[in-house]
Amino acid sequence: MQLENAQVVGDVVKRLRRAEGQLAGVIRMLEAGRDCEDVVTQLAAVSRALDKAGFAIIATGLEQCITAGPEGTGVDRARLEKLFLSLA
Repeated sequence: MQLENAQVVGDVVKRLRRAEGQLAGVIRMLEAGRDCEDVVTQLAAVSRALDKAGFAIIATGLEQCITAGPEGTGVDRARLEKLFLSLA
């Protein structure tokens, strides 16, 4: 499955870059000996950002699959289900 929607790709890349910055912040917090609760809160934010990026990618794949129709080259249902479950 290849993403064909440039807007979705751009949005996902922005989200991933933001998550990358958040993760770097978590690492700095750990190295600085910051409070556990603060670190876990920021780590949870990184996790949510990654999940949202993954769901956006899967949703776009699902949309492409539906519009390709049964005779198209879209992703089959089992593959999409496996992708969704990988993020659960």
